[in-house]
Amino acid sequence: MVNETVQTLTIAGTDSGGGAGVMADIKTMQMRHVFSAAVIVAVTAQNTIGVQDFMPIPKKLIDEQFASVADDLKIRACKTGMLADVATVEAVVENLKKYDLGTLTVDPVMVAKGGAHLLSEDAIKTVREQLLPLADILTPNLPEAEELTGMKIANKDQMIDAAKKLQDLGVKNVLIKGGHQTESKESADFILLESGKSFWVSSPRIDTVRTHGTGDTLSSCITAEIAKGADVETAIRIGKKYVQATIANGIQVGHGHGPLNHWATFEGDGE
Repeated sequence: MVNETVQTLTIAGTDSGGGAGVMADIKTMQMRHVFSAAVIVAVTAQNTIGVQDFMPIPKKLIDEQFASVADDLKIRACKTGMLADVATVEAVVENLKKYDLGTLTVDPVMVAKGGAHLLSEDAIKTVREQLLPLADILTPNLPEAEELTGMKIANKDQMIDAAKKLQDLGVKNVLIKGGHQTESKESADFILLESGKSFWVSSPRIDTVRTHGTGDTLSSCITAEIAKGADVETAIRIGKKYVQATIANGIQVGHGHGPLNHWATFEGDGE
C-alpha cells in the first residue's frame, strides 16, 4: 500500500501572489486528484501587477530537494516551469538524469504576464541544448517557441514548422499554444505527437485579463493526467478543457492580470 496514491512533481519557482508557478501547479494537480510534491528552484516577489524581484535557489539546496523527493516518494510524472538561469537549468538537468521521475513535461517559462523576464538569455541556449532532449512533452507559447526555434511564427503554417523544428531538437511531443494570436476569435493550439500524428485544439477566446498562470496550469494538468495513466493526446485535450473552464469561470483577485479559478469544473469531467 506504500506510495499507492498517484504522485507528481513540479520543478519551478514560487509566486507570492498565488496565481502562477509552483502555487498554480500544486492547485491544479490537487484538483486533478493527484498528490503534488515540489522542488523549488527560485523564489519570486510577485503579484497580479508584475514581478518585483526574484532569486534563484542555490544548487546544493536544489540537489537536496531532488534527493529527498526521490528517496521517499514514487513520482509518476513531473514538470518544469520557471528555471531562472544557466546554473539552475543545469542543476535540474543533472537531477532529471539522476532520478527516475516519470514522464517529463517542460513548460519553458521565459516571460511573466506583466513582462518581466524569468529566464536569462544565456539560459535559453542551455534549455534548448540540455533540457529539451529530455522532454516527453513541450508546451511553449508563441514567443517561447520563437525563442527556442529562432524563427518568426505569425500563422498556422509557421506553428507547424516550429513544432517540427522542436522535435528535431529531441522533444517527443510538442504543443504550441496559440493564445498570443489575439486577432483570432479562437485560441488554437497545434500538437505534434511522437507518432507523427498532428492535430489542432481550439477554444473560444474570452475577453478577460484574468489569465495569470495559464501556461503553468495547462502543463500541470497534462502532467497530472499522464501520471494517472492517460496517453499524451488525452492528457492534452483534458488540459485544454480544464484551462478553458478556469478562465470562463473567473475569480476576482488583485488589480492586474488576475489568477485562474483552479477549482472550476467542466462538462465531461469525470473527476
